[in-house]
Amino acid sequence: MSQTGLNLVAISIFIMTVSTLLGPLVHLSPVFPAVATFTILGVATLDSFALQGKGGNVFLDWIASFSPLHRERIAHHEAGHFLVAHKLGIPVVGYTLSAWEALKQGQAGLGGVSFDDALLASQLEQGQIPAVLLDRYCTVWMAGIAAETLVYKNAEGGADDKTKLVAVLKSLGFSESTFKTKQNFCTLQAKTLLQENWSAYEALVNAMKQRASVDECTKLISSDE
Repeated sequence: MSQTGLNLVAISIFIMTVSTLLGPLVHLSPVFPAVATFTILGVATLDSFALQGKGGNVFLDWIASFSPLHRERIAHHEAGHFLVAHKLGIPVVGYTLSAWEALKQGQAGLGGVSFDDALLASQLEQGQIPAVLLDRYCTVWMAGIAAETLVYKNAEGGADDKTKLVAVLKSLGFSESTFKTKQNFCTLQAKTLLQENWSAYEALVNAMKQRASVDECTKLISSDE
């Protein structure tokens, strides 16, 4: 079962436990926790086998979205990717700030910023890539973590970004000992770009929260150059 499915199972167990403990105090029917638990477990099973975790992602992200801080973190994280990609000459073709938006656009996982990575893909097919181009993409992947760290002093997101970076480095024959070094170096590069363009970054965060188009966001941060 996927991590999303496991999270749904954990939620169902939590509901069952809390309902059992508090049910008698609030006169809650014992049928409720059973129905709720079996419903969530059924959704988890269906999601794992039929939807490849997408439905569970939407559900868990919907729950998390009730937290204003969570929504702010997502916006700051994705704006970091967007701005750094633009500054490094990697075209942004789209973005989403929730799993539901990602699902509607046919994207996997929780969504995020989408790039025109045709050049990267063609280079990877050949098993080689110019060092400069590799560093650019690695810096963009680490930019969400860099943005969160600058704003909140830590990063809660970015696991998928690290996984992507490691997968590319592995495919190119890099040793495991270099993975962390590359992550740290590119995170530092991303932080520097964000700090040098902080006013544009803050304006971009606000624009993305209002779901401005990619063209509008690009013009916004280009006007600061």
